[in-house]
Amino acid sequence: MDLKTITNAPAIVIRQYRPADAADTMAIFLADVTDTAAADYSPEQIQAWARPETRELSTWHAAMHARNSYVAIVDGEPAGFSDVDRLGYIDMMFVDPRFLGLGVARQLLAHVEAYARAGRLTELTANVSITARPFFERYGFTVEAKQHPVMIGVELTNYAMKKNLLSN
Repeated sequence: MDLKTITNAPAIVIRQYRPADAADTMAIFLADVTDTAAADYSPEQIQAWARPETRELSTWHAAMHARNSYVAIVDGEPAGFSDVDRLGYIDMMFVDPRFLGLGVARQLLAHVEAYARAGRLTELTANVSITARPFFERYGFTVEAKQHPVMIGVELTNYAMKKNLLSN
């Protein structure tokens, strides 16, 4: 790893999701899906996954609040978010495309893993996109199954992944 990259890396602060984060986290989700994931999914699949015209801020906030969500802040700006439930399931992990490659996802994953370990959970699980699969594998997750969920009539591909917390 290049030392210059490490010393010039911005400070990343991970904090609990707040109601005021709803618009920013929804924008991050939409940008990540429509921009970053577009390399691995067709325009039809991206539209079915993102569904920007049907997303409502109040519904988004309620879901984020219910999932034990965290927000990554870089230079005072929301840069990404993730969550982990009491069973160790990570439902979402998204990074604003402007902040890719800075360690935001790595810090978010470290935070949710620390939460899981503190709760004495034995594993983390997630349904991971084609785009995110290499990242999760880099940090100890293995593919349990290839899946083909259908969203508004459109088939996508993702992977059921798991990380054993007892052997790491």
